Amino acid sequence: MVCFLMNVFKQLLPAKRSIGGAFKCGAAFSLCFRRSSSDIVMEVHSQEQEVVIAIGSNVGDRLNNFNKALDLMKKSGIRITRHGCLYETEPAYVTDQPQFLNSAVRAVTTLGPHELLHQLKKIEKGMGRTNGIRYGPRPIDLDILFYGKFRINSDTLVVPHERIWERPFVMAPLMDLIGSNVDSDVTASWHSLSIHSGSLYESWNKLGGESLIGKEGLKRVLPIRNDLLWDWSERTFVMGVLNLTPDSFSDGGKFQSVEASVSQVRLMISEGADMIDLGAQSTRPRADRISPREELERLIPILEAVLELPEMEGKLVSVDTFYSEVASEAVSKGAHIVNDVSAGKLDDNMIPVVADLEVPYVAMHMRGDPSTMQNRENLQYNDVCKQIASELFTRVKDAELSGIPAWRIILDPGIGFSKNTDHNVDILMGLPAIREELARKNLALSHAPLLIGPSRKRFLGDICARPIATERDAATVAAVTAGVLGGANIVRVHNVRDNSDAVKLCDLMLKRRSSTA
Repeated sequence: MVCFLMNVFKQLLPAKRSIGGAFKCGAAFSLCFRRSSSDIVMEVHSQEQEVVIAIGSNVGDRLNNFNKALDLMKKSGIRITRHGCLYETEPAYVTDQPQFLNSAVRAVTTLGPHELLHQLKKIEKGMGRTNGIRYGPRPIDLDILFYGKFRINSDTLVVPHERIWERPFVMAPLMDLIGSNVDSDVTASWHSLSIHSGSLYESWNKLGGESLIGKEGLKRVLPIRNDLLWDWSERTFVMGVLNLTPDSFSDGGKFQSVEASVSQVRLMISEGADMIDLGAQSTRPRADRISPREELERLIPILEAVLELPEMEGKLVSVDTFYSEVASEAVSKGAHIVNDVSAGKLDDNMIPVVADLEVPYVAMHMRGDPSTMQNRENLQYNDVCKQIASELFTRVKDAELSGIPAWRIILDPGIGFSKNTDHNVDILMGLPAIREELARKNLALSHAPLLIGPSRKRFLGDICARPIATERDAATVAAVTAGVLGGANIVRVHNVRDNSDAVKLCDLMLKRRSSTA
């Protein structure tokens, strides 16, 4: 018996290998024994352990299953801190079944490993999981990939999960959960537990790495609705701007009536817009702020009319607002996306409200608010791209802790918002640098769709000596071209026709570049 207990104890010891000296052996933990019918299982308890849990579903409403499982995990003492991207995948092992949704989360818990396993199995059972065919269909599948720094091997639980290394649909979201930099002892220990000496990065690369995405039945997707999963890597998408304000810098006062707005939407759709962005509050520099009630009075009649248009079939509508009340009402009327220039900084309720709405969220970088963003103190940068990435990461980290998964996030570097001309040009040239800096902290965010909005902005007028906003369309096309070639996935523009043409050419150039690489 003593020998048996010592062997189990060894299996539970923290991993000892290190990566670059980042991981030091040792962790404070306590042990207890649980007697089962056939064995004695040693249980690890500590104040808090960081864990990774894989999630999969291919039966019923897959996205709703995900949302329900996440909620039940939180109620079971599992505090989720980070989400991987969302993947739609071909089934493995048993191939005659529907496609899966797969992802993974990082979380912290005070539950011991077998207690955690018990809670996850309880959630699966409560959601309709039965003992069917192994690797067969299931409404929800929850697997412990890592538990703290420990290697665990008992009759009921093996950690790391023994099939991680052969499954791209597990490795892809697992890699999303770590940055390209090793940020903690726990992360270092996960690398040390890889079956490949070069860490989890080597394990992922041996499977094919990032080259697998979009191939081999592994698509990275963003959920718009339960019945619509958006693969933004297929091409660049065009967002047409519709300002419903009397004082916007480009077209203020032109589209305040329902008739004028509907006519403009029809035009933009005919010219190639994939989505329409409705804004009823001006965010131009030093704009006066209106109340949520006034914003809703401008927005809702036009939103309802736009959504009824036959031309909007298959198109998306986003609402450009920093008020949670406006976002909530707009989504209840049918808006698909919340586009927030403040990333939640101007309304403390925005992040929790969007979390409950379960819609995509555009988090834009801005310092201050529209009335102060161009003040001198808000224009101080040492490296604008790195600082945008760092500040966006902080905002999105808070959003994730509040329940907005990374797979619902769209990032906007905020061209023209708390930036001068040089900053804006640096952003257009530096989109890869923004992704690279995000990747150091969180690979999932570095993969998020990137939206840019240079359209008709003042910096283009300053560069080209075009003081009238509507005369900046040629410069906008040049800016959009630079952005798309640099990795932008969505372009927000006033002139849809010309920019749609530019985007089509850029997409072909990118496809040619990829095919000859």
